[in-house]
Amino acid sequence: MTVDDIAGLRRILMRCRSIAVVGISANWYRPSYFAAKYMQDHGYQIFPVNPNYQEVLGQPCFPTIASIPEPVDIVDCFRKSEEIVPLAHEAIAKHAKVLWMQLGIRNDDAGAIASAAGLDVVMNHCVKIEHARILGQLNWAGVNTGVISSRRPT
Repeated sequence: MTVDDIAGLRRILMRCRSIAVVGISANWYRPSYFAAKYMQDHGYQIFPVNPNYQEVLGQPCFPTIASIPEPVDIVDCFRKSEEIVPLAHEAIAKHAKVLWMQLGIRNDDAGAIASAAGLDVVMNHCVKIEHARILGQLNWAGVNTGVISSRRPT
């Protein structure tokens, strides 16, 4: 089932506690890195998935979803839209609960495959932004960092 409403996103974010971040980068300035770090900082178990790294965010990095030795609730995809169908099949094989496609990513075929297997599907949403928006870490001034500055941290 495709989830696009606040109640559905809240349900997912409250019930699911482990996230496989597919396509994560080890570079702190990449969206995949800071989204995963934010979720890790908020109590979620992060499983980095990228064959190019040994470790990301202090966690071992896995080459595929299937190689993760523990159950995964959310498969969070930071890959091109045309690469999502195989990831949907991997998420189904892993018995994940949610196939989540990040901002700018939409693949209706992958969504239909995952939905038919009983997974919730989220398309074109950032897990970090939705968590902050729905669960109270995003305020009128933006992300609640406690720092007011237009300069990048060094």
